[in-house]
Amino acid sequence: MTKLITDQDMINDPNAARLIYGLRDTGYNVRTAAADIIDNSIAAGANTVNITIELLHDGRKLVHFGDDGHGMNATEVRNAMRYGADRRRDAKSLGKFGLGLKTASSSVCKRYSVLSRKAADEPISKLTWDLDHVERQNAWEMLAEPVSRDQNELFDELCGVSGTLVVWENCDRLLSKEYTPGAKEQAAVKRLAEALSKHIALVFHRFLDANDGRERTVVINVNGSPVKPWNPFYPEKSEQVLAPNKQTVLVELFDGTEEEAQMKAWILPHRRDMTKEEEAEYARISNRAQGFYVYREGRLIQDGGWMEVFGAPEPHTSLLRIEFDFGHELDEAFRIDVKKSRILFHPDLEDGLRKLLQPVYREAGQRYRRQSREQANKDGTVDHSSANKNIAATSNTAKPHVTGADVNSQTAEINNNRGQKIRIKAPVQNYVSADSIHVEAVTSITNGHLWEFAYRSTGSAEHVPGVLLNKHHDFYQKIYQRAAANGYAVEGMDLLLYAFAMAEQNNTDPELEPVFEDIREEISANLRKLLRNVPDPEPAELADEEDL
Repeated sequence: MTKLITDQDMINDPNAARLIYGLRDTGYNVRTAAADIIDNSIAAGANTVNITIELLHDGRKLVHFGDDGHGMNATEVRNAMRYGADRRRDAKSLGKFGLGLKTASSSVCKRYSVLSRKAADEPISKLTWDLDHVERQNAWEMLAEPVSRDQNELFDELCGVSGTLVVWENCDRLLSKEYTPGAKEQAAVKRLAEALSKHIALVFHRFLDANDGRERTVVINVNGSPVKPWNPFYPEKSEQVLAPNKQTVLVELFDGTEEEAQMKAWILPHRRDMTKEEEAEYARISNRAQGFYVYREGRLIQDGGWMEVFGAPEPHTSLLRIEFDFGHELDEAFRIDVKKSRILFHPDLEDGLRKLLQPVYREAGQRYRRQSREQANKDGTVDHSSANKNIAATSNTAKPHVTGADVNSQTAEINNNRGQKIRIKAPVQNYVSADSIHVEAVTSITNGHLWEFAYRSTGSAEHVPGVLLNKHHDFYQKIYQRAAANGYAVEGMDLLLYAFAMAEQNNTDPELEPVFEDIREEISANLRKLLRNVPDPEPAELADEEDL
């Protein structure tokens, strides 16, 4: 006989022992878990948050979070400790799902308590979740233990008159590995405190910075030391490159209405424009650090990465960081996760942001290459003297004969295969070194061509045709620079480009000049495309021959 299902049978409570342990693995680490506790303190109006990490002599580890916020009474403490707590009245609150306190705490420890009061004349309310107790009872049963004398003193020290104290005990996941009690374990706890301070300095930098008027100021101390804000955009030396009329992004919600997000684009200074100390303390440039820095109600929830808007991070865009701000109204649109450490962009928004940011993305890459190449050009050891000596010693090459050149009008008169006294508009250069009269690499070519011809003289007369190589072109940076230690390779490329330039000038006239210009443009552009996936040489590849 089939049993009838009653309304009461439709209540299907989860297995307490399994679920409370399963919720430990929601993706938190110690840093993101601590940030979630701090969210609650800020939402409670705290001006100061004190965090202590203790390693006791018997190997036990304790973590305390004390704040001077408005505190809670016994009923409010019970609600705060409830998995899936009631929705906060303030929709802007950094606490969002009613899970953060519990899932964050249990991701690190197996026993955690909340102690709170609203005023000095009220008793401290305390409740505890002990995962081992829940497993034994297989019931969602908290512990109502008395407040110990040590906890009373700790509350006064870390909170004051009113506020909330969160205590993590039985911290089996505080450190990434097990240590025997001693110096190594103490050093590991110290490193953890330093890493936590660094994380807090980034995530809450707007709250920590008294000069940042966007958020109210909150002091956060870790083991008694105040956390200093770290602004990832280094606004003192970076350039904000997104035009004001492009800084507001309209995002469509599921009901068809629109809300605004704000965006800025920062290009940081190149490493070579900073001291090592500046780079380490203020910029921290790396591939991972580029991309979107997303803020919800002033709190950083994602740092770095291109979020499908652009491809994987790569060195040429390591100077670009995007500051993206949204309010609680866009929580559903961006599908913010429980840890408040990740959001997702809708594909349509990805397309819009890609189009909007493409010029900025391109400019950041160009600036990086420009800086790197200027340094490579300073440090580079490409020697073109062999080609110049070879050309000077070979008088029977086919080339135009220069009958006159005017440096003021930048024109030359030549005899070539097309006729006599053909006047050409071309660079005319006087007082050039004899060692580079025929072939010279320069930084003055701005049209993107790999090479340009020029009429050059060691004085102010008797000009000869020569070829100028563009140091900024990919071919020079990626091929010439790597070949610098091989004299024959450099000389061979020099002679090839010199031969191209001479053939052009020996067969040109004013009518054919634009045709040869187009050919040079096409060859140069094709070389850039072919070399797009070839990386710039590393400094170690630019060594002198003597160093190899």
